[in-house]
Amino acid sequence: MNKPLAYRMRPKTIDDVVGQTHLVGEGKIIRRMVDAKQLSSMILYGPPGTGKTSIASAIAGSTHYAFRMLNAATDSKKDLQIVVEEAKMSGTLILLLDEVHRLDKPKQDFLLPHLENGRVILIGATTENPYISINPAIRSRTQIFEVKPLNEEDIKQAIERALADSQDGLGDLDVTVTDEAMIHLTRATNGDLRSALNGLELAVKSTKPDTNGKIIIALDIIEECVQRKSLTHDKDGDAHYDVISAFQKSIRGSDVDAALHYMARLVEAGDMMSICRRLMVIAYEDIGLANPGACARTVSAVQAAEKLGFPEARIPLANAVIDLCLSPKSNSSIVAIDKALSDIRQGNTGDVPDYLKDSHYNGAEKLNRGVDYKYPHSFDNHWVKQQYLPNKIKNASYYEPVKTGKYEIALGKQWEWLISQKKGQS
Repeated sequence: MNKPLAYRMRPKTIDDVVGQTHLVGEGKIIRRMVDAKQLSSMILYGPPGTGKTSIASAIAGSTHYAFRMLNAATDSKKDLQIVVEEAKMSGTLILLLDEVHRLDKPKQDFLLPHLENGRVILIGATTENPYISINPAIRSRTQIFEVKPLNEEDIKQAIERALADSQDGLGDLDVTVTDEAMIHLTRATNGDLRSALNGLELAVKSTKPDTNGKIIIALDIIEECVQRKSLTHDKDGDAHYDVISAFQKSIRGSDVDAALHYMARLVEAGDMMSICRRLMVIAYEDIGLANPGACARTVSAVQAAEKLGFPEARIPLANAVIDLCLSPKSNSSIVAIDKALSDIRQGNTGDVPDYLKDSHYNGAEKLNRGVDYKYPHSFDNHWVKQQYLPNKIKNASYYEPVKTGKYEIALGKQWEWLISQKKGQS
């Protein structure tokens, strides 16, 4: 029986891993472990198809340790015993234990001593939050790493590798994937590389070659094979970004119906990543200090959506959209930080006043560091007039409250009082 393309294209060494550079990039923690051959047991958690098994097999391939795979829910204690016996013979063995959050107590009790003596290097894989779902006894003996959804470039890189690989991939076939089909394949699978490769393989194997023996994979074929419709047949993918732009502008403009319409387009395209990212940007860029509670609720809705996955994810995301649409709006934060950045980029900085400089080292006082600093908590109302900006820009002003929403109105009153107190400061 032929193994699926996603299985065949699993990385053989750490250099073959797609994405997850925060873990396997140069100088990052798992790369450092592999290079030093100082492995410790770990839990990898994240959505399906993001590379948990791939990282485990790549670690084994790079270190040349024996590698075995079991499932905590379906494999028995006897299966674990067989693995441990093999580890005793080989010296060190890497065990990928899928659904590690479902490891019951008898299996756990059997496994723990072998983790402690280093005979078995456990790599647990789970889609559940390990801080909630995994027994503390296992958690305390492992390092926990989050595996994140792959971006479009990561998936495109893996697809191109599969198309070029004659040994494990589809390189022995003359396959051309159109630009529109490639764009859709990298987006519609929502960061799930396994789904993207499975969709690609189905498309290639179910498409008849033309008279020249070429297999042309067009957008309609990919739509059928991944069961997601493209937003449009726009070759450059501009319409995708147009929808995202319209989505943000509709929320900014407080049009609930339009915002839900554009979100529905993204839901239908399976593009959870764009929805989640854009909602968090909108929350802090467009709502901001007018309603900080809505910002916090948006983050919670995004986390719930990522945990649920589609189709249920549409529910917390819709809650967030409606909440943000009907919330008061303020862009004071983004305006303020951009003003400050503009000063920096134009060279308007100046020296930090001596009394604000670090004074926690011998000899600092001789350099006048920290001398005459006024500690606000030692004064009434925990505030004292004191210059904090460098002399060069001591009168610079960046933040201006937008008085929409009770919270920023209150901030505005405090800001106005502070400005009045600072007048005349030299």
